[in-house]
This record gives sequence, structure tokens and C-alpha cells, in this order.
Amino acid sequence: MSTEALTHVHPSRRAVLKAAALATVAAPLFGARAAFAAEEYVIGIASGQTGGLAPFDQPSLAGFRFAIDEINAGGGFAGKYPAKLIIKETRSDTAQTVQAVQELVQDGVQFVITPADGDPTMAAGQITQPAGIPTMTFAGTAPILTSVGDFVFGSYPADNQQMLVLATYALELGYKRAYLLKSPDAAYTLKGPEYFAEVFKAGGGEIVGEGMFTMNQPDFSAEVTKIKGLSPAPDVIMTCAWEPDLPAFLKQLRAAGVTIPVMGADVCDTPTVRALGEIVEGLVHTSGGFAEPGDKHDAFNKAFKAATGVEPDTNYYVNAYDMAYMIDNAIRAAGSTDPKAVRDALANLENVPGAMSAYTFKGTDRMPLRSVALARIENGQKVLIERITPDAAALPKP
Repeated sequence: MSTEALTHVHPSRRAVLKAAALATVAAPLFGARAAFAAEEYVIGIASGQTGGLAPFDQPSLAGFRFAIDEINAGGGFAGKYPAKLIIKETRSDTAQTVQAVQELVQDGVQFVITPADGDPTMAAGQITQPAGIPTMTFAGTAPILTSVGDFVFGSYPADNQQMLVLATYALELGYKRAYLLKSPDAAYTLKGPEYFAEVFKAGGGEIVGEGMFTMNQPDFSAEVTKIKGLSPAPDVIMTCAWEPDLPAFLKQLRAAGVTIPVMGADVCDTPTVRALGEIVEGLVHTSGGFAEPGDKHDAFNKAFKAATGVEPDTNYYVNAYDMAYMIDNAIRAAGSTDPKAVRDALANLENVPGAMSAYTFKGTDRMPLRSVALARIENGQKVLIERITPDAAALPKP
């Protein structure tokens, strides 16, 4: 695979993807294609059930399997193609994702599901795009992830959608000065704050400082000292850090007596973050959805708990449930399981109801336009502020 294939990927991620591409070339082919029943529709899933992506991939896999059980009970996709899943563990590692996806392609899968992050999804797309296999990430939200090729899709509201909503709300609160905490180690942690900054500045706000961190670092003391020394202090701190970095940062920030409000993205929407107590009290974050009594999201939550005994306490369950039906709707619209026909049909789905929210792929770069739920953490609970469907014309460009 040539390095030219990486030219449309964000520069900060080219080194990672180049290594992944080289690993793909070097890796052996894993046996002959498996023999599947002619009517089966085979989906390969590469997910991080352990490691840093586990808080997102574990509930995603559970929600997806729940939907597949429903679909198969009705005869399969489009009522006639029983779904078969081949699941491989990636340990939240990009190289392992590459190997897993290569194995899945060799196994002859017809659709690939990738981890809930843009970087391993882009690496996987280097394999599935030339193979012509439709590919969708569990919850990767970096808009650049679809730049790999036209067979690669998102499923969750993209970072630029989320940040348009979050920065607009920050301005509505009267915030004028913002500090950004970023990491170059993932497209999500780097570009998310930059989208926020673009909208914030366009609305009259000022970015008064930026800090960088290395993912999985335990010590944020230098950043905390830097923030504490700013005069005048920023009105808000915005970051796309996730576990374990977000809890570590917040603990050290509050321990230093810094009470500046913090805003975050959908990675804050986990029970672990909500359980952090006083250090997350009042934290405002974006999310893909919010269940309200009597709506489809609430119905999913009740059905899932009744069937599994597990409380679906994060949106990654219901988003993956919607993903299975995105595939079903695409196959129905295509009238076929031909990979290109399914890809084309998926790319043209418009305003389709979902359990989490409606979704539109038509007219997008295969990152679906979906409503964003804005929430605040209060007393360990996620409290809805408002739901907004972003204006596609106002989105920051990837």
C-alpha cells in the first residue's frame, strides 16, 4: 500500500495510519475464505472490549447484538437474510484492529464494524475501501474518518456537529474566554477542541490559551499550574479528553482550587464519569441522545433491560442498536446484499427514524446528520439541557 493513500488524512494521524498500512502489508493472510450459507449476511466486528475504548465498544457491541437478535427473529435483514456475526477483539489497539479487519476481509464478510474511534476506523478503511466492503464505526466521530473512501461511514453525531452545539451554548451562557486542552494522539482529542474554537471565535469569543497532553498520562500538574496562573482566568475550559485522562485532569484541577467550568464531548456520557462526584458537578457535555418517558429511546432502554438485566446507562447501546437497523434499511432500499448497492443505498438514507434519533446520510460526507443532546451532570445524573439538530451549512469544515 502506498503512502499516497494517506494524503487525505489529517496530518497528525498520518504516521499512525502509515504504520497500520505497513502492518497490513506485512501481516500474513489468514487461511481460506469461510463457507457461509448463501442466504446469510455476514458482518465482521472489530472492537475493543478491553483497553481504552472498552467504555464505548462494550456497550456498542451489546446494543448491536440485541438488534441483530431482533432482526434475525424477523427472518433476517429485509426479512430474508439471516445475520451472522464474526467478532474479533482489538484490545483498543490500532495495529490489532488492522489485523482483525484483515482477517475479517479474508473470511469474506459483507459488512465491517470498526471500533468507536476515528483513528482505528481510518486504519481499517485502508483495507475495506479497496476491497469494496461497506464499513461503519461504532461511534467514531472525527469527520475526517470518511476521507479514507466512499465505503466508510460514521454512525454518531460528528465532532463538528457536537462542537457547533457546544460552542454556541457556551456563548449563550455569556462565556467570552475559553481555554482548550488537546491531545495530538487522536483525531478526536485534537480536532474536537479546534472545531469548538472556530465556532466560539466566530461568535465573538476568545481562545486565551491551549494546552497539550499525552493520552494515558497520569500527571496534569503542569497544565493545571498553567491554567491557574492565567489572569484574567478563562470563563470555561473545553476538552475532548476521555477516561482515564479526563478524571485525572479534573481531580488535579479541582484539588488545586480551580473552579472554572469545564465542557466536554460525548465521551463524558458514561456512568464512570457521572460517578466522579463533586469534580464533575455542573460539567456540560454533548451527547448523541437522551431518553425521555414514552419515546423510542426509552422503549429501547426498557426492552434491553428486560431482556438482559443490564441497565443501558450510556448512549452507545442505543446508537449501535440503530446501526443494525441502518444496515437493514440499506439492504431493503437496495433490494440486494451486493456491497456496492448496499453502500449506495446507505449513503442515500434520509430522515430515517431511529431509537436514539433520526439520521440522514444523503447530502453528507457519510457522517450522518443527527440531533445533538446537550446535557449537564447534576448529582451524578445526566440532565438534559436541550436537543438541537445542527445546521449543516454552519458546520466547521473537517
